[in-house]
Amino acid sequence: MKVMKFGGTSVGSVESILNVKRIVESEKEPVIVVVSALGGITDKLIALTDMAFRGQNVETEFDAVVKRHFDVIKGVMTETKADGIKGRINGLFDELLAVYKQVADSKELNQQTKDLIVSFGERISSVIIATVIEGAAYAYSPDFIKTNTAFGKHTLDIETTNALIRNYFPEKPVLTVCPGFITTDKESGVITNLGRGGSDYTAAILAAALHADSLEIWTDVDGFMTADPRVISKAYVIDNLSYIEAMELCNYGAKVIYPPTIFPVYHQNIPILIKNTFNPDAPGTYISRAKDTSNQPVKGISSINDSALVTMQGLGMVGVIGVSKRLFGALANVGISAFFISQASSENTISIGVTNAEADIAVKVISEEFAHELAIGEINNVKAEKDLATIAVVGDNMKRIPGISGKLFGALGRSGVNVIAIAQGASETNISFVIDSISLRKALNVIHEAFFLSEYQELNIFLVGTGTVGGGLLDQIMLQQPKLKKQNNLKIKVVGIADENKVLFNRDGIMLSNYPELIALDGIPTSPEVILKGILDMNIYNPVFVDCTASYQVAALYKDLLQHNVSVVAANKIAASGDYANYAELKEIARKKGIKFLFETNVGAGLPIINTMNNLVNSGDKILKLEAVLSGTLNFIFNTISAEIPLSKAIQLAKEARYAEPDPRIDLSGTDVIRKLVILSREAGYKVEQSDVKKNLFIPQRYFDGTLEDFWNTIHEMDAEFESVRQRLQSENKRYRFVATMENGDCSVGLQEVDMRHPFYELEGSNNIIMIKTERYYDYPMIIKGYGAGASVTAAGVFADIMSIANIR
Repeated sequence: MKVMKFGGTSVGSVESILNVKRIVESEKEPVIVVVSALGGITDKLIALTDMAFRGQNVETEFDAVVKRHFDVIKGVMTETKADGIKGRINGLFDELLAVYKQVADSKELNQQTKDLIVSFGERISSVIIATVIEGAAYAYSPDFIKTNTAFGKHTLDIETTNALIRNYFPEKPVLTVCPGFITTDKESGVITNLGRGGSDYTAAILAAALHADSLEIWTDVDGFMTADPRVISKAYVIDNLSYIEAMELCNYGAKVIYPPTIFPVYHQNIPILIKNTFNPDAPGTYISRAKDTSNQPVKGISSINDSALVTMQGLGMVGVIGVSKRLFGALANVGISAFFISQASSENTISIGVTNAEADIAVKVISEEFAHELAIGEINNVKAEKDLATIAVVGDNMKRIPGISGKLFGALGRSGVNVIAIAQGASETNISFVIDSISLRKALNVIHEAFFLSEYQELNIFLVGTGTVGGGLLDQIMLQQPKLKKQNNLKIKVVGIADENKVLFNRDGIMLSNYPELIALDGIPTSPEVILKGILDMNIYNPVFVDCTASYQVAALYKDLLQHNVSVVAANKIAASGDYANYAELKEIARKKGIKFLFETNVGAGLPIINTMNNLVNSGDKILKLEAVLSGTLNFIFNTISAEIPLSKAIQLAKEARYAEPDPRIDLSGTDVIRKLVILSREAGYKVEQSDVKKNLFIPQRYFDGTLEDFWNTIHEMDAEFESVRQRLQSENKRYRFVATMENGDCSVGLQEVDMRHPFYELEGSNNIIMIKTERYYDYPMIIKGYGAGASVTAAGVFADIMSIANIR
């Protein structure tokens, strides 16, 4: 025999009631069906009560309630059946309307009247459902479920109730429908109830008293979820839970079942099955005492968004017996129940979690209870902090597994989520903590991912700059997304893109196949301030800011982003090569926050130069000297110059091939090489500014002083000189290379002649090369060589930095 409970949404419409009919009539064993009021009706009855008490006319709203019920009756049963219960239903509505009129006339409203009014929802719905289901008998649950009243609250009289239930059902019922929620007082016989959600409790009481084989709770979800699916789209149904796990999740906001429901069936070892009325074939969630054989330490995460923390602090509490008793007694006297308790081991602070609405009352009654201690300074203050959220991480398998708390709070810390208070019982089934409510979404996603409750690890990308590098990066991400999801369980989601005019944000991800059109259509005017605000307001987890610009204003955002736990990947050289103090501060913020500030492509495009140097330094080696050709543009120019192609033409070809900047003087001045050398020197451990680098340039200053047009009109004047040098170098089997050198912190850049034995001699096209001499690699320096320019390889290098944040190489 089983007990099946159907909630308000399950009996809220014609379609859902017909689903209930099909589900129940398909059962082959004895069943008791417990039903709630039609969805939303209890709230409507309470609203009408308030209207009547304030003297407002309730007839129009009341008629709408009547009409809804009769519309349902018309849709779920034949006219003959409907005629059979119309008199009964009308009688109940007449009785209810009379109560409203009495309230309106007397201007009196006590708890007994309130309880009577809300009982009509279940009284009416149960009659309808009992008539709809073929062969169903009707049982009026207040006849056998009794309560006691104390301090204005109704509590179940379990002994009387169990005896009456067993007497009412001396044998297993074939098919019986009864209302949930409503009860009667054991002494007076007046209508009472089991509280909001009490229909679940009614079903559990019946199941326990009759030793049912199972209790089924039919609702509008497929079962308990790993987290709130409205917040975490990747949340999924939990197949199995223990009674304790289910209770903990319910107590902290998982509104799948009413928490007291679990207690009666737990003691009788009756399993609970959570099922979906609208998806009856889904397996649901099975709750029992069975031991979980999986290796998953965390089963689910639940949260209470409406939280406040009331804290009492004072050295006068230390070692004093009875403080907690007085505090919780004062709260109990005004009907406040704390759902979270945290106390310092020194006993000088105790914090409790209540709702925001209860916070001020709690402060008032605690302050009154401890007025003497506050007056003499033994207690410093009692204060409330509102607009918080409480999160519970639940799982029986967390017991005696080292590192769970470290992993949990480490993940939150890296994401910039500040934990205000923590509570964990000795059972180790639940770790609860309080955070600011604005961080709730981020925190839930971080925890869900940290404990492998998510199918994919996610990185949320904000990209600024959609030129050749940024656009190439977006193309590469789009192509790699399916492979990364399949092979690496990594989901890269681009949630923000800014071009030079507009910026587009979308928490759910931007479609990369047509992002230019989306930005043009839905984007907003951009500025560094708009970009920063949009990123911080989104407050998303695992955020990565990617800078594919050369903008000083964008680089200036890095500090704020890092301080808010946003990792930064920069193709932009400005921050890493600018003021040393700023560079060092950015590195330090990233280190302290446990996030990344990466700029591999600042030097060598996609070549792994900086990463290699970091590995050398971090493993204890010391870099003594660097020699490098770091300008793909200049290397292309010197490799292109020939008898047929003079210097001026080679510069023009570099610009046309997009190796050179639109203003090639930036490359010819050595500025770009100086920046790169400064970055490498700093990563090698030396404090270097751009002004420290000695410049031995090969283009006279006069070519840099005028306009760009002046440059193109006069640069041919250098052709003859360079042709003369080229001929000499060719006869001596030498070549020009623009070399950057750092030795023990001394830096210089300039043209060097290299012969055929030098590693730089055979450097082709726009390639880069670097020789790294260290204490370990002293006689035979390490050499890294390859493409050092080009949008696609630079984009690939930026992509590699992004992958390193996800720990994928």
